[in-house]
Amino acid sequence: MKLTAKARYAVIAITDIAVIARGDGAVSLSDISVRQDISLSFLEQLFGKLRKAGIVESVRGASGGYVLARASADISIGNVMAAVDEEVQTKRCGDSGLGCTTKGAKCLSHDLWQAMEDHIEGFFTATSIQDVIDQKFPQICPDLMEKMEAAE
Repeated sequence: MKLTAKARYAVIAITDIAVIARGDGAVSLSDISVRQDISLSFLEQLFGKLRKAGIVESVRGASGGYVLARASADISIGNVMAAVDEEVQTKRCGDSGLGCTTKGAKCLSHDLWQAMEDHIEGFFTATSIQDVIDQKFPQICPDLMEKMEAAE
């Protein structure tokens, strides 16, 4: 599984705004571009989607730029990923319902990959931009932790 640059850069840029702005006004995309080494034109594309999704608001004027539309604790990584049309995809069949194999059936490991997608999506939904700043992430399921410890 691989997340695209859209998802990674959107999360980086939103986190940048959350850290830099801290109530001190708007943050320009050109400043984010320089600080985070992300193409300005790519940021412009992402921020059109993020604004449309209500994650950021644009501020006009000499000191214009972008601010978060809500508190960083209220914006999940899942919100950001959905805004830029990114989804977790671990199955080769996707969600088309056509099946994994050339015969239209589910492959033997289909349910494994689906469960993993569900866990990843749950992790992204449970993790806020503030959690990223604070480096506090949801813990792995307790029963999974027990299995991992027992395997050691």
